[in-house]
Amino acid sequence: MPKDQSAQAANSQPLLVSYVTPFYNNEEYLGECIESVLRQTYGNWEYILLNNCSTDNSVQIAEHYSREHPDRIRLEHNSEFLSQVQNFNRVFRFISPESRYCKFVQADDWLFSDCVSRMIEVAEAHPSVGIVGAYQLEGNEISLDGLPYPSPVLPGREVCRLYFLQGTYLFGTPTSLLLRSELVRSRDPFYEERYAPFEDGHACFDLMRNWNYAFVHQVLTYSRRQNDSILERLRPFSFDLLLRFSMLVAHGRDFLSEQEFDRCLSVAKRRYFRYLARSACALHGNNKEFWEFHRAGLASVNYSLGWRLLAKWVPRALIEKSWDIFWANWDKDPDSR
Repeated sequence: MPKDQSAQAANSQPLLVSYVTPFYNNEEYLGECIESVLRQTYGNWEYILLNNCSTDNSVQIAEHYSREHPDRIRLEHNSEFLSQVQNFNRVFRFISPESRYCKFVQADDWLFSDCVSRMIEVAEAHPSVGIVGAYQLEGNEISLDGLPYPSPVLPGREVCRLYFLQGTYLFGTPTSLLLRSELVRSRDPFYEERYAPFEDGHACFDLMRNWNYAFVHQVLTYSRRQNDSILERLRPFSFDLLLRFSMLVAHGRDFLSEQEFDRCLSVAKRRYFRYLARSACALHGNNKEFWEFHRAGLASVNYSLGWRLLAKWVPRALIEKSWDIFWANWDKDPDSR
């Protein structure tokens, strides 16, 4: 957008939006990410780029854009390398005190041009809304579906109950959400490191205790699937089972009745620990990364992973495995029946 048009748009849109993108060695996608922010139809914004000691050309890319837009884009640098969650938390500290909304954009993602305009429109119409989501293009698939149209606003309590009772998860990734900046400023750190790599979801459940959730029925963000992100590396480890179990333990009682909580936890525990037991017997038996991931995830909700925990599930897992082998052979050799 030319500078004169940008200034005109900013004057007609007085609410300041803070875009934030922390990055580390994202030279392949960072330019596309930044360009998607520049193409936004909403005109009043600042953009903070935070370099986490990158060793590739990411810094040069960020410097180019900060020189081109010195009044809008700020490039900050970490003096030492931080973990992903620490880096995410630090970038929030740079947003302006005048900021009304905060839009996180991960360095390998991008936004459709109407993203922030549409999200702010529904947030401004409903002051009780703290988080705004929308459909997300995740690789080649549309995600964050499950709400009937139009359903623009839901109580935060109901959004969380939808996940626990029906499996409808509406928080997606940091890129898929718009946050009120006052929520960001109210938590320091915003994300709890012990919950990594699910820290963003846990933060959303915390916020939904006191705020409502809005949804735009339009695809507004894009997140990559085939990349080197933490969740992509963990996808073969069935992290969704750990996610559901840990969310229930940490937040279930805040949104469910005691009867609902006991029922949901029983199902989640059975599915998750049977999976771990089967993995111990075969699938991931000696995979150190697999067990470190699940051990850390359970520790975040005060569970200790060990044979004592899995003992009662292993016999069931062995029986299930035997039946799986039986039925597989049955299907292969129907003439032997």
